[in-house]
Amino acid sequence: MPSFETQFMFDQLVYLGSILLAVLLGFAIGCERKIRFKEAGIRTHTIVCAGSALIMIVSKYGFGDSVEADASRVAAQIVSGIGFLGAGMIIYRRQVVHGLTTAAGVWATAGVGMAAGCGLYLVAIGAAVIIILVQCILHMNIRPFRAKIYLQIKVCFEQESDENKQIQEIFGVKRFIRVNVFKEGEKVIYNATLNTEEEFSSTQIGKIMKEHPFIRSIERCDDDR
Repeated sequence: MPSFETQFMFDQLVYLGSILLAVLLGFAIGCERKIRFKEAGIRTHTIVCAGSALIMIVSKYGFGDSVEADASRVAAQIVSGIGFLGAGMIIYRRQVVHGLTTAAGVWATAGVGMAAGCGLYLVAIGAAVIIILVQCILHMNIRPFRAKIYLQIKVCFEQESDENKQIQEIFGVKRFIRVNVFKEGEKVIYNATLNTEEEFSSTQIGKIMKEHPFIRSIERCDDDR
């Protein structure tokens, strides 16, 4: 039967092995994020995963000398703590939320670290593989996973009869999202804003204006997303 010192050292090595596994899994998840130039990359995911494993080990094994200790209390703070970290990654800019997937990935990586820290090694490895596969699959450029990107276009044209309908047909939309109408002498001028899924090149825009002389100007408002 091994002595107390031998068993103690063996347990410590097992705990360190759990943290090392968490480091490797966090590194793997972070690599996928780094390749896609996301806000949180290798270092963030590695530290989050390793830190979660460490806190889980402390929570589960660090209070064994106390009868009244609740092993889950310290570990439970990981979830809320990572929530604050994730909130700092989310940015709301130009009516679009950025960083939400990255924040969710960091939160899931913390879960992987917790699984590694409490000894659920197969669960930790399987969860890390699933997270990486989901991220890779959903980033594939195939129709079911392709996010719709709308191009905003501002058109200034003269309205005499049904020119507004012609503009809608040209750009393949059913309505304008914003219209400003004013008179210029005897002419009625429309400043219309529309969203379209089709991307119009500068050559196409020039051709449209050449074929439809009632159009005064077309402005394509490219989004920097």
